[in-house]
Amino acid sequence: MIKIEKMVAGYGEITILKEVSLEVQQGETAIIVGPNGAGKTTLLKVITGLLRPFSGTVHFNGQAIDHEEAYRIAGMGICIVPEGGRAFPRLTVYNNLKVGTYSRRARKHFKERIQGIFKLFPILKERQGQVAGSLSGGERQMLAIARALISQPQVILLDEPSMGLAPLVVNEVFRVIEEIKSQGYTVLMAEQNVKKALRVADHAYLLESGTVQFHEDREIFSKNPNIQKAYLGI
Repeated sequence: MIKIEKMVAGYGEITILKEVSLEVQQGETAIIVGPNGAGKTTLLKVITGLLRPFSGTVHFNGQAIDHEEAYRIAGMGICIVPEGGRAFPRLTVYNNLKVGTYSRRARKHFKERIQGIFKLFPILKERQGQVAGSLSGGERQMLAIARALISQPQVILLDEPSMGLAPLVVNEVFRVIEEIKSQGYTVLMAEQNVKKALRVADHAYLLESGTVQFHEDREIFSKNPNIQKAYLGI
């Protein structure tokens, strides 16, 4: 569903991504791992149209989207959950979820979809009348993921979903990601918690210094000696 070829991108005169190529097939979960500053967030910004590439291409379902506006890309069905689980702090949980129904397709099925969301995230049902600014960090992350799901996306991009969360909350976040995966969503996730991410991944990419250093399916990736030493603590 997502195909990136020889992507070069950055900010101003600074190049971050250096001829990155990557593919995500329909229904699979692919992860991008690597240290801070490797270019993971930059890559997700390029896919969503928040950042224009210097060169290279991004295709979604065979259509070039690297020069489309961000709102058009969102309307096509690519939804991002940004780092930090951002929510509209003065809106209630319910109204934050309603923001996710910006597309006509999602608005039509809002009442039906929100019941499924509340089943997946019982805490949000309890908190639906609270303003999002009063939620814990973990609850805001759940809200951000739920807001993405309610938009009925074809592809979900997750940017560091476990960052800054307590271990028990991290477990809950990855439980939700496993559930999303089981429902057939296509997921591309940037994540530093490599052990957790590999449990839900079909394929993994190692991004270092703006280049893809290694790419394999989960089993081969996790058995690579360099990956084990640098990212799995083995």
